Amino acid sequence: MVTFGSLSQLLAFLFTLGTMALILLGIVKNDMRFIISSRRALNNVTIFLLMASTALVMLFASDNFQVEYVASYSDRALPIFYKLTAFWAGQKGSLLFWALVLGLITTLVLRNTRHDLEKRTTPYIYLVLAGVQSFFLFLLVSVTSPFELLNFIPKDGQGLNPMLQNPGMIFHPPTLFFGYIGFTVPFAYAVAAMVTGELDESWLKKTRVWNVLSWAFLAIGIILGGQWAYVELGWGGIWAWDPVENASFIPWLVATAFIHTAIIQERRNIMRVWNMVLIVLTFVLSIFGTYLVRSGVLQSVHDFGHTGLGGYFLVFMGVVLFGGIYLVAESYSELRTYHSLESYLSRESTFLFNNVILLAIAFSTLLGTLFPLISEVFTGNKITVSQPFFNMVNIPLFLFLILLTGLCPLMGWRKASPDNLKKNFMIPFGVTVTGAVVLFAAGIREVYPLLAFTLSIFVVATISREFWTGTRARTRMTGEPMPKAFPMLLWNMRGRYGGFIAHLGVVIIVIGLTGSTAYKQESQGTLTRGQVIKVGAYALRYDDMKRYQIYNRDIYAATLSVFKNGRPQGTMTAEKRHYVNADEPTTEVSLRMNLLEDLYVTMPAIGRNQEITLRAAVNPLLAWIWIGSFVMLIGGVMAVIPRRRKREVEDGFE
Repeated sequence: MVTFGSLSQLLAFLFTLGTMALILLGIVKNDMRFIISSRRALNNVTIFLLMASTALVMLFASDNFQVEYVASYSDRALPIFYKLTAFWAGQKGSLLFWALVLGLITTLVLRNTRHDLEKRTTPYIYLVLAGVQSFFLFLLVSVTSPFELLNFIPKDGQGLNPMLQNPGMIFHPPTLFFGYIGFTVPFAYAVAAMVTGELDESWLKKTRVWNVLSWAFLAIGIILGGQWAYVELGWGGIWAWDPVENASFIPWLVATAFIHTAIIQERRNIMRVWNMVLIVLTFVLSIFGTYLVRSGVLQSVHDFGHTGLGGYFLVFMGVVLFGGIYLVAESYSELRTYHSLESYLSRESTFLFNNVILLAIAFSTLLGTLFPLISEVFTGNKITVSQPFFNMVNIPLFLFLILLTGLCPLMGWRKASPDNLKKNFMIPFGVTVTGAVVLFAAGIREVYPLLAFTLSIFVVATISREFWTGTRARTRMTGEPMPKAFPMLLWNMRGRYGGFIAHLGVVIIVIGLTGSTAYKQESQGTLTRGQVIKVGAYALRYDDMKRYQIYNRDIYAATLSVFKNGRPQGTMTAEKRHYVNADEPTTEVSLRMNLLEDLYVTMPAIGRNQEITLRAAVNPLLAWIWIGSFVMLIGGVMAVIPRRRKREVEDGFE
């Protein structure tokens, strides 16, 4: 099986090189036969990668510890579920998984372009996809193969890191990978458009689904990562501005900006240079995220340590970035349009300001992430910036972004007239002022929470106004009752209203983040049986301690009786786990969730006489982060569902 996997991997690399040679011959000789052959070769690459991936999975399932990668991330006691997810637990397997996903995506592109072989851009699309694939296969074949053998056969493996033995392991890494890798497709189309000079909006239209689905997968990966951190790491939060967290967030921000300006280009044929730059940056930053995990240049709970791959990724990123800049510069005169914004009071202008803020957040996050490296160059010491820096810079920017989200639906395309602005603003402004007064009277006096909640009310008011006016107009035109007209409106104009739903989801996330961070309550204490610790309106009484074994872990479980305002609320169980082959025990999170608040409990320590150290927190409104994330994703995906009737208007995300 080792030989089978290694050979499959090698054949995939050789076929990728052959594909590139065939494409170049087809372009130079203008011979379609070479392009047709290259399609077959690219499909074979995917087949070989499927074979190599199957071999690696079988090696994990059969406990073949002579394979260094299997011995490093598995053991005999590991449940089969985690043996399979160990495929992407380490650097070597994750690179193979990356290549596999890119192969599957490439196969979809080949299928979608099977009727476009005569187009000048198609060979270049294939060439870019094959070129990116060749980089990862080169690393797998020449530098870091998951099929390398040890010169002895261990009796058992080292096991999987306990933090990775979580159901999130099967969802979080793959969704991030699909997000990162998906942006290869619009990047390939953009490069092909610039090389051939076919710079109209066709490449944007053909990649719009890829853009939004990649954005959605990256968002899902980020959200699942936050949820995983919340239930696994035990510190009570979902986001710590960790370097690897930031590495996924930065391309997501740039991709969000790109999706918005792509809509303007499709409608108004402006911002063409801007879009080319944004898609190049999105792809480069996706590779940058992979680089941070594998280079070891920054300390993170997520990285793979020093792997020796950092230099290769830097070279690859440099080639892509400078190559992209060169192509944009060469195409500048053709990309440039002489149309401009007709007014600052227009929907186009809010899109532009929205993009500026998104890029400002991305830049500040990138700067803070790389600051240890920058400081080391100039001072010789790595100076790390932490949450206060990111919060100080990014929170005001996020608040301004929320304001723009509310303003956009009130603005018309091209130029908004004063009368229309007055009419559109009247009700949302009144609702917002009323909401702010109510919030202030309710005791919310801190500046940032008051602003965040007030701006959220403003956005909800403007989006609700759009839903109301659209539904009422449809009712007048079709005679449908409002309960029927509203869902039909959403479905028939899903491009427009899907965007509003996505923005509504963002606002719900803001409400959850604001409540859970600004009004969090925490408490910690050491208890013997029968003693109580209080946090907020809750009291937790330590009742009992049990020890038992399951799968590959010994579990110490403390039973806690929960009271709220003196009333019994059932029990919770706080756990300490000792995993096989793990040096240190892990602290497991016990959680009670509802729409208003989370009760979050961990047990950092157990004493000799079974006294326990208990840490408890109340996180208000945190569940709304997960609800808002779901709403945002539903809206985003809804906006790209194809239409059957071409006459329907596509307004995009705004």
